[in-house]
Amino acid sequence: MLTLRRRQKSRAALPGRDPIWAKLLVVVGAFLLIGSATIVTGTQVLANRYRDSVHQENLLGNNARVSNEDKKEERRSSITGPLNFLLLGSDLRANDPEDGQRSDSIIIVHIPAGLDRAYLLSIPRDLRVKIPAFEPTGFRGSSHEKINGAFQHGGGGNGGVQLLAETLNELIGIHFDGAAIVNFDGFKAAVDILGGVDMCIDQKVTSIHLGYDDKGNYLSPENGGHPAVYNPGCHHLESWQALDLVRQRKSLANGDFDRQKNQQKFIRAILTKAQQQNLTTNPIALDKLIRALGGALTVDTNGVALEELMFGLRNVRPSSLLGLTVPSEPQDIGGISYVVGLEEAQALYSAIRDDTLDAWAVENPTWVNPI
Repeated sequence: MLTLRRRQKSRAALPGRDPIWAKLLVVVGAFLLIGSATIVTGTQVLANRYRDSVHQENLLGNNARVSNEDKKEERRSSITGPLNFLLLGSDLRANDPEDGQRSDSIIIVHIPAGLDRAYLLSIPRDLRVKIPAFEPTGFRGSSHEKINGAFQHGGGGNGGVQLLAETLNELIGIHFDGAAIVNFDGFKAAVDILGGVDMCIDQKVTSIHLGYDDKGNYLSPENGGHPAVYNPGCHHLESWQALDLVRQRKSLANGDFDRQKNQQKFIRAILTKAQQQNLTTNPIALDKLIRALGGALTVDTNGVALEELMFGLRNVRPSSLLGLTVPSEPQDIGGISYVVGLEEAQALYSAIRDDTLDAWAVENPTWVNPI
């Protein structure tokens, strides 16, 4: 069995119940897949299909988005960096709408000015932050709360994403160039179209959700089934296996940190598989993926057309992705489990604002996840 490389600083597993991260990951894949596509004949048709298939809503509100006036000159001709996208996962399932829309899983994608690579920063759902007031729901603001509460105080849906974006704007000091939210169905559809993904993992992962009886039939571990096990090494995963794998935290040596690493590995796996199948150069195949995502994906591109994103982000490749973790540690404050940012977190936020993440990553390898 492969041994997971020890981190430079030991950290306990982050607290909180398991969010379903996998839906979020396909959003990153969709954004970067579209961005890294080569402009070919039929791009305008593809853009029209995108506009017709994917829900487009106001996810950023007015306070957390990059002003169109600020980038008006640049957008007359091309996309310019740096860029920041907010990505959120939703638990809402089409076949179980009464179950509600719960865990918001948060990633910030930072693309430096060169537009040739991307940093994936996972935000802990229990991060202790100040949540600003939100007039549409009458929320008056709070000085100390888990960041996940912003989605709820915003009323869920579009309002929840808007308040979450405003919360991150106050925390980090950035405005967003776009946002997206995806649900469970979008994840499965995308991976099914790709024919599964090939992914390498560093350590044994034991599922607490997926299991089998002695005859190989599905039986959850909580009902006595033998849990599914993913051993160290490289695997071909169908959509349901990939979803299960990237949800797991409890069996991992470093808990949520290791889960985030697997999630970021999965993003690269999706992009690599897409390139292998020529989705990035075949508008017909890419059209099929976009249509499959359609009802499960809601985006806010801040007024930028799809073809502009395709050209502007064409140099972002799977090999150029780097995962980051917010420097933080779990703390019990007043009987409530939080994740509290460390001193290095402020330097991270500054590096995002100043577009100096390259230097920050070199100076802070503890919080970098090579993927």
